[in-house]
Amino acid sequence: MTERIQKVLARAGYGSRRAIEDWIKAGRISVNGRIARTGDRIDAGDRVQLDGKPLKKIAVSTDQPTRIVACYKEAGQICSRHDPQGRPSVFRKLPRLENGRWISVGRLDLNTTGLLLFSNDGELAHGLMHPGSNIDREYAVRVHGRVGPEQLQRLRDGVELDDGPACFTDIVDSGGEGSNHWYHVVIMEGRNREVRRLWESQGVRVSRLIRVRFGPYMLPPNKRTGQVWELDKAEVRALQQAAGLKSAAATSH
Repeated sequence: MTERIQKVLARAGYGSRRAIEDWIKAGRISVNGRIARTGDRIDAGDRVQLDGKPLKKIAVSTDQPTRIVACYKEAGQICSRHDPQGRPSVFRKLPRLENGRWISVGRLDLNTTGLLLFSNDGELAHGLMHPGSNIDREYAVRVHGRVGPEQLQRLRDGVELDDGPACFTDIVDSGGEGSNHWYHVVIMEGRNREVRRLWESQGVRVSRLIRVRFGPYMLPPNKRTGQVWELDKAEVRALQQAAGLKSAAATSH
């Protein structure tokens, strides 16, 4: 059984199909010591290298079901597989895959908690993260400091951050007492610490941040920090559609 190189590597999470096609054209990918060409197919036993470095966890299969697992990230966890400082990783509790690997759909910073998604389909993961998919993310945020209507309007209209303009597409007042107040905010992208930086631009500090929704999938109210669970077929299909991909065979385990 063989598959096109770009399909296999995209599913393994190395990049989008288009990016991998560009790598092939640039001569960056080799198979069994030979520079790959557009249209080449690979088998399970082939040795694939990118820029001379071997690529691992590659599964050649046309019928591998698309799976998505979710976790309720804890504060203090990192979103990388390994950390020189020895901090706990969100990957350590994920179920083991016989083929391939889990690819994280975006990240949350060290002190942010809430919903994180992972897929064994790298193309789906990249599609969900791509700015062109226009997938919104919702956060529950507690801020410390007084926030007036003018500040909220500026956050809706957009402010200039050090990496470009940003805004919330929706802000809902969720109540609170004194200078500690809760809001639900929606953002359409996932730049580093973007939610925190938007609030800081208005002179207030975020004291707690929880991601409660990614696109069509809401963090279930019965889940607790540290839990990991698998999405069912309908939930996987909804995320595939949000990413603009055809719903392939999906299963839950």
